[in-house]
Amino acid sequence: MQIKGTPQQGLIGATVAFFIGFAAVSLFGPTAKKLQDIMGLTPTMVGFLVAVPSLSGSLLRIPFAAWVDTTGGRKPILILLAASIVGMAGLTALMFLLYPDGMTTGLYPLLLVLGMLSGCGIATFSPGIGQVSYWFPQRRQGAALAAYAGVGNLAPGIFSLLLPVALTALGLPGSYLVWLLLLSAGAVVYFFIGRNAWYFQARGQGADPAQARSLAQAQGQELFPARSTRESLIVSARIWKTWLLVAIYFTTFGGFIAMTSWLPTYWTAFFGVSAVAAGLYTALYSISTSVFRVLSGSVADRLGGEKTVRLALIVMLAGAGLMSVSHALALSIAATLIMALGMGAANAAVFKLVAKEAPQAVGGASGWVGGLGAFGGFALPPILSVFVRLQGQVGYATGFLTYVVIALVALALALVLSRSHTRAALPQPM
Repeated sequence: MQIKGTPQQGLIGATVAFFIGFAAVSLFGPTAKKLQDIMGLTPTMVGFLVAVPSLSGSLLRIPFAAWVDTTGGRKPILILLAASIVGMAGLTALMFLLYPDGMTTGLYPLLLVLGMLSGCGIATFSPGIGQVSYWFPQRRQGAALAAYAGVGNLAPGIFSLLLPVALTALGLPGSYLVWLLLLSAGAVVYFFIGRNAWYFQARGQGADPAQARSLAQAQGQELFPARSTRESLIVSARIWKTWLLVAIYFTTFGGFIAMTSWLPTYWTAFFGVSAVAAGLYTALYSISTSVFRVLSGSVADRLGGEKTVRLALIVMLAGAGLMSVSHALALSIAATLIMALGMGAANAAVFKLVAKEAPQAVGGASGWVGGLGAFGGFALPPILSVFVRLQGQVGYATGFLTYVVIALVALALALVLSRSHTRAALPQPM
């Protein structure tokens, strides 16, 4: 029986898969204005279009995260990347065959379906988290997971920056073809270097759980699956604090995904900037959020997860308030960076709180938080589009009142979390 690989190889493989899959957040955002003009789409239809990759990308995180505990991360990640490749291949073929003259409103449902398939790559986040966690001992997990999430989260910003440039040079069909080739190349790289942790390798070669555990422990593996998939999800769902963390992550990480997909439309439609400039401003926000997420991990270690979340949400709230009243390009850019700081810091702190608030079933809780929290990436852009439909051009600004509201709700829930610990620490009456 042979078990191969190193933690570093496991981290690199999972990061490559998440990076290339997570880029689908930017699938339609930079092209939405062009598709809207050609196909005659309403603002609401545009909102759903830019958000639809996040639907599959968020909901599939839940079962695929839990699946890691029985099979390791390799099979779930490969299946998600394969589905994403099918979606991108369909989009590419559609663009080559029908763009631009054949692109009619009747093709809108097909775009949504292909977008959902392409968005499956976004869901690689959850099985990748599990794969990295099983590879690394506890004392090194924080740094490994921060590197994994931080590098992977850079993808939407980078693709938001590059896609408008590619559109100018190659046109929409050529741009999607290059994206398809990059996605396929990333999947091939993962196929060859992405490995399960030693325990799952041994189980895959026929070892019983005790034998596999012994072999993996001899290599240095410390974390092993403790519950079945179903048990982990059920136990974590019964912990009320899990759902507070879901709501907070919906605001901060789901809000991040929604912003990344909506901002290209916002910049071009509200300020009239070029697609390339819109990609630059969107990338500035997206990449900054990812960098702040990495840097805020140590802040959360020092201040504690609850305090970091509260402060971060206040910062996000300030940025969202500025966005809702700004009609100046420079002020809006500054406001997005303020939101990036708050959202990135909160995202780092939430997963620090998962292990603290749901220690009985960390894997299941991570699936709920990561999956349903990311659902905000699908839910929020259509809401933003409603403001445009009702108010016209000014609705692009006032729509950010949505972020003000959800930030206030998340802040209230964060206070509930903090007070629950305060009450628990108080001496109980005799």
